Amino acid sequence: MSNDRVRPMLDVRRIYAEPAALELQRGQEILGRWPDAEIVPVESHWNIPEVHGDERNVQRWVRIKTEALVLGVKKSLVTRPNGRSADFIAPSTANGCAMACAYCYVPRRKGYSNPVTVFANIDQITKHVARNIAKQGPKTEPNQCDPESWVYDIGENSDCSVDAMLSDNVRDLCDLFRMTPTAKASFATKYVNRDLLDWDPMGRTRIRFSLMPHETAKVTDIRTSPIAERIAAVNDFVDAGYEVHLNFSPVIVTPTWEADWAELLRQVDDVLSPAAKAQLAAEVIFLTHNQPLHEVNLGWHPKAEDLLWRPDLQEQKVSQNGAVNVRYRSGMKGQLVERFRELVAEHLPSCRIRYAF
Repeated sequence: MSNDRVRPMLDVRRIYAEPAALELQRGQEILGRWPDAEIVPVESHWNIPEVHGDERNVQRWVRIKTEALVLGVKKSLVTRPNGRSADFIAPSTANGCAMACAYCYVPRRKGYSNPVTVFANIDQITKHVARNIAKQGPKTEPNQCDPESWVYDIGENSDCSVDAMLSDNVRDLCDLFRMTPTAKASFATKYVNRDLLDWDPMGRTRIRFSLMPHETAKVTDIRTSPIAERIAAVNDFVDAGYEVHLNFSPVIVTPTWEADWAELLRQVDDVLSPAAKAQLAAEVIFLTHNQPLHEVNLGWHPKAEDLLWRPDLQEQKVSQNGAVNVRYRSGMKGQLVERFRELVAEHLPSCRIRYAF
């Protein structure tokens, strides 16, 4: 693990590219950022055996994420209703992540190494989103997503703060929302990318910094910005014109979880400025884990599974897409959520909880 901590976030040496992506301007721009990278033509960004799904690569997960980049064209452009983090989920401009959080749900469809795939047809994506926003018209009834604006999650399958290091896709979408008075962009992140401070979002982009107790994060949040750095960034992003919420996720039940979260919440309360607290809200998501991911993790990071895989506390749950996941038992889960709400009310009273489950 020590070598992974000093490895750069991105050191792109191979770009696996669909021919259609190379024909687009965004594809050419990305090649220009990594002029020394080997270009490997592929038929589909979904199926690259040497980087996706080959369990023999388990010891190379982080190296693959660091050195490989995939260029593709997103063929299905669909905006889906959500109602939790956002009113809608916008089509992804990327899929995968250079970070390697041990609990991450994103890699399950492609295979667990899952380096970043950047979609080069950004013009089609932004036009689709603009049409969807126009179709909604003004928001007439407040809800827990936002009292006035339609909220679009633009980072469901990636971390936009890291994606912004690879291309201008995220900035293009944020610029669209910057000029859209009826809607906001939103994304959760575990990485502090201070280049975003120059974007002047005019309050139309909501960044949700994901937080968890420091000791837990040191085990499970691999290659991410340290928790203290994320907390310290909140004030700067608020000052730069972002709406900044917190994403308490995933909440992992450990023997000391209540004391650990109380300490973290007190730290947030101490660090955040009055301006940051005045606009603060959070979502709370308790851990959901997955048996195939558990088995993969045992091959490269078994220490994390001591925290994540707790059959004594968890039960199986079949998700909407048919995957078999595990979550904290239903009778216990309600008590855990209520206790977490109490901790926030006591130690970070300025923070409104938008939803918790």
